[in-house]
Amino acid sequence: MKKTLILGATDNPSRYANLAASRLVAHGHPIVNIGIKQGEAAGVEIEKAGEVYNDIDTVTLYVGPQNQPEYYDYIIKTKPKRIIFNPGTENEELEDLAEENGIETLHACTLVMLSTRQY
Repeated sequence: MKKTLILGATDNPSRYANLAASRLVAHGHPIVNIGIKQGEAAGVEIEKAGEVYNDIDTVTLYVGPQNQPEYYDYIIKTKPKRIIFNPGTENEELEDLAEENGIETLHACTLVMLSTRQY
């Protein structure tokens, strides 16, 4: 199973990040929720970026490119194997930084990947 850090996690059930949390857990993937507001998604507490996890396989982005720079160091320090740029989160600067650090980048939708068994 691929431990996944959801950047932009929310407790709002109408948001894609929340749906992704639920679907990831339903598919057996452990998750870490990182967001700006307290709460929980899929039964997992939403944390602020702080503790650096060293066992993350995938970072899935639900934060727009204009708000991503403050997370660059945090993402790189987690040393994920890949970053999924969900629709609307594409960011060439972060992609370049990831590739410089040996991190695979994908323009994809986590929800579609899960539903088509490509996750």
